[in-house]
Amino acid sequence: MFRVIACIQNQHDHLLVALATGICLLGCFTFFLLLRRAGECRPNHREMWLALAALAGGVGVWSTHFVAMLAYQSAPPIGFSLWPTVLSVTFIVLCWWVALSSLFFRSGVRAAATLGLLMTFGAVWMHITGMAAIDIAARLSYDIPLYAAGVLTATVFFVAAMVVRQRLAGARQIVIPALLTALGIVALHFTGMSAIELAPDPTIAFAGGDLHREWLIAAVASATVLLVCAAALAVVLDRYVTDLKGLIDAAFDGVMVVRDGRIVQVNRAICDMSGRRAGELIGKPLDSLLTLEGGEQRLGGESFETGIWRADGQLRIVEASARSVEFHGHLSTVVSLRDLSDRREAERQIAHMARHDSLTGLPNRHLFDERLAEALAKARAAGLAVSVLALDLDRFKAVNDIFGHAKGDEILCRVADMLRASVRTADTIARVGGDEFLILQDGIASHAEAETLALRLLEDFDREMDMARNPMAVGVSIGVAVFPADARDGEVLKHHADIALYRAKQTGRGNVCFFAPFMDREVRARRQMEHDLRLAVQRHQMSIAYQPMVASDTGGVVGYEALLRWRHPDLGDVPPSEFIPVAEESGSIVQLGEWVLATACRDAAGWPEPLTLAVNMSPVQFQLPNLARTVENCLRQAGLPPHRLELEVTEVALMRNSADVLAIFRQLKTLGVSIVMDDFGTGYSSLNSLQSFPFDKIKIDRSFIGALESDEAARSIVRAIVGLGRSLNLSVVAEGIETEAQWRLVVEEGCPGAQGFLFGSPNSVGSTPQASTGTVGKT
Repeated sequence: MFRVIACIQNQHDHLLVALATGICLLGCFTFFLLLRRAGECRPNHREMWLALAALAGGVGVWSTHFVAMLAYQSAPPIGFSLWPTVLSVTFIVLCWWVALSSLFFRSGVRAAATLGLLMTFGAVWMHITGMAAIDIAARLSYDIPLYAAGVLTATVFFVAAMVVRQRLAGARQIVIPALLTALGIVALHFTGMSAIELAPDPTIAFAGGDLHREWLIAAVASATVLLVCAAALAVVLDRYVTDLKGLIDAAFDGVMVVRDGRIVQVNRAICDMSGRRAGELIGKPLDSLLTLEGGEQRLGGESFETGIWRADGQLRIVEASARSVEFHGHLSTVVSLRDLSDRREAERQIAHMARHDSLTGLPNRHLFDERLAEALAKARAAGLAVSVLALDLDRFKAVNDIFGHAKGDEILCRVADMLRASVRTADTIARVGGDEFLILQDGIASHAEAETLALRLLEDFDREMDMARNPMAVGVSIGVAVFPADARDGEVLKHHADIALYRAKQTGRGNVCFFAPFMDREVRARRQMEHDLRLAVQRHQMSIAYQPMVASDTGGVVGYEALLRWRHPDLGDVPPSEFIPVAEESGSIVQLGEWVLATACRDAAGWPEPLTLAVNMSPVQFQLPNLARTVENCLRQAGLPPHRLELEVTEVALMRNSADVLAIFRQLKTLGVSIVMDDFGTGYSSLNSLQSFPFDKIKIDRSFIGALESDEAARSIVRAIVGLGRSLNLSVVAEGIETEAQWRLVVEEGCPGAQGFLFGSPNSVGSTPQASTGTVGKT
């Protein structure tokens, strides 16, 4: 150590030593700066940066060595040979480049240590080759142990530098490894110089060398500084340019530079928009890419929409904005393009969804109303007619419930296709509800054209939807209203078409009905009835009458059936056959049914045992999941034993959600309430219903009783029903007995119960039913 320090202090020019140290530090910092850039850049650029790092680092070490050699002061003058000098710098550059290419991107301590060893080998060999370039009238020899110590010290510093570099980040990844490498270079050189022993030899002629000392110092220092500074500057510029270009390429908007009407630079987004490579765009006229109305003069003002031509011929909508800048020393225009095609397509889809049915693609009610208003305006001006056809699919709900919603959607799409094929291009089809459609006939000459279309639609449904062969087939009912005969306003015209449709469904479905003024009056009257029904209970217009039921064997009264009556202040007594269907369709039957049940239970609680109470239940009530709880509350509040209550149900209630209805039946049976099938014999699946549902009694429909005297078939049916009830242990009641002959025939057939006007008209509210054991005579 002291020998090395003494060598530096006594045998070297301190100014040149300082220059060599500065070159060493500059070279080392540049070397690691280039290595970091190689690690940051794309794979196809890494080899270039590794080669540049090997060049800068190798030249830096070589320059440090030769400047320090020139600083060495010896008695014999020293010169340098050219080719060994060149060979020394070439060797270290190649050695470091090979080492970096092989090991730099490998992780781990072993790879880093190996890289440090190879770098040490290159530096040592450069030092030995450089010493061989010395031209001096003396013999050189080395203190091998001292030189080996210097090589070992350099190895430690080089290996430490490469290992530490892998574990650091930021500025420390450059500074600390650079200092360690510089220490290794200094240790190697000055230990090597201290190990040199010069023995002057007059027999060796001094040629002066190929390179003069002063020129060599200036040339080496200048070249090294220039090389290192250029390398560092290249890193900065490349980073700036690459990052800037990467930033521009990463922009979502397209950016291009235009000069004199031609494209001089583009980013990646422009290439993606146009479907072309950058080389295909640069140098081309701007109007070959953009559809500029008004030319390049439009650039520089406010943003505007234009089109960009893709390579496949497609035109995409873009928003363009521009600004003047200086680019490559020339005044140019930077054009920014924002692709609006996807946004416009999304807006178009949203607008289409807002005005069309998502399932069938048909216009919806909103678009239909717009086209109807336009059609009416044109028809008024031209003196033409306009028709609106309201369509409702028959059996669609049943098909949808049985086969599922997916099949129901398929049917709706098929119907939409059928309608499209049946109408003119100028006509509009709209889906305005689940299975409801509207058709607008625009600019027809007369009422006959609407009739022709409606009949054609019926024929198409008959042909395409064969209900006899296809269980998923549906029918159609059509209501038609025509402008100006039926209405002069669009909303009124649609309303009248709906009224006609309602009439068509009332008259049997599967037909066409044209609007007539009396239909409107009927609908208004029906709506008024719906309104009055909702208030009838509060206005005390409703009452209950009780019709007796008798036992056939004794003729005595065994119970009463509660019958709802409505005395309207204007219409008088409204028959149940008129107001009950209205109540069921409007939903007010739920309120009326609860009132009837509660009132009848309260009245029956005062009757003597064992008189029973029969209350008719609407199919609508069996759609209520809390029906059993409602019945239980009415019985408890009235104090009526459950076994005295009979609930009469028609078969229609069993056909709607039979599983839910069966669950309600079981709840009612648990309460102790009896369940009666009313109007037995009229349903198409009565026998199946008796097997599936827990009935206690069946009532023979009055239509069979009325035909007993004249129709042997009716008598056979009554006989069969009585026998069926006996075999199933069900009580049987014959309804609608009005004559002694009917009564006699019922008794002869063995029917255990009877009911009808023969035994008395329904009581008024004020009369109290009484138990009876005597024979009931004709009243």
